[in-house]
Amino acid sequence: MPDTRQDPIHDVPAGLPRLLQIMRRLRDPETGCPWDIEQDFASIAPYTIEEAYEVADAIERDAMGELEGELGDLLLQVIFHAQIAEEKDIFDFDSVAERVAQKMISRHPHIFGTESRDKSPEQQTVDWERIKAAERASNKETRVLDGVAMGLPALMRAVKLQNRAARVGFDWPDAANVLDKIVEEAAELVEARDELTQAEVEEEYGDLLFVMANLGRHLKLDPEQALRNANAKFTRRFNMIEDALAVDGRKPQDSDLAELDALWDQAKLQEKVAQ
Repeated sequence: MPDTRQDPIHDVPAGLPRLLQIMRRLRDPETGCPWDIEQDFASIAPYTIEEAYEVADAIERDAMGELEGELGDLLLQVIFHAQIAEEKDIFDFDSVAERVAQKMISRHPHIFGTESRDKSPEQQTVDWERIKAAERASNKETRVLDGVAMGLPALMRAVKLQNRAARVGFDWPDAANVLDKIVEEAAELVEARDELTQAEVEEEYGDLLFVMANLGRHLKLDPEQALRNANAKFTRRFNMIEDALAVDGRKPQDSDLAELDALWDQAKLQEKVAQ
């Protein structure tokens, strides 16, 4: 077995320089890793999204012991994309870093410019959006909804689209109007289920989800976070059902719906008592 300690990579300064060099080695067409060599932007993109979610998951679970590693995995994705771009003479890691540095400077004139720092967080948010709008205009993104990334999770993108439309006055005045719209969309979904095609049912279902996202926005709630919390609650309670059945050496598939419902209610009660 070769002594890997003799590899020149160990002489590269630790941290970012070593990581950049490792990626260059992995992508070397003659001596690199076959899997890494055959990747491109599109094939790596799903991993980039996955790593971002794993960072968020570690934070949500307060797993600080894992967060360092997850952030490293996410950084590796940035470096992977930058290396592919460098090979194609599009850009490189340094230009990526410099571009975001310039963006942060231009978007914080109250820190790096001549504007007063004496602003409320709300005013800073307004200014941030004004600067971003100017950036979009310079990129010839002239429509209100231009620049809302297609690759965002659908629920998150719905909120961003609604926020953009609301800035130009296209919005319900309060949550009550949204609740009325939810009732209307739910009725249309029931009608579609009974009378229309599967594609039309899907369309009506999508309309209902879109309005539900709008309700969260009007209630000043993050629909994505609310759904994550609901997922966690469902997981927690279903695990309690499994634990209860395991006492008798059984699994959920060994039970029936009536018993599962009863155990679900028991799990809800246990959580309320614990609170």
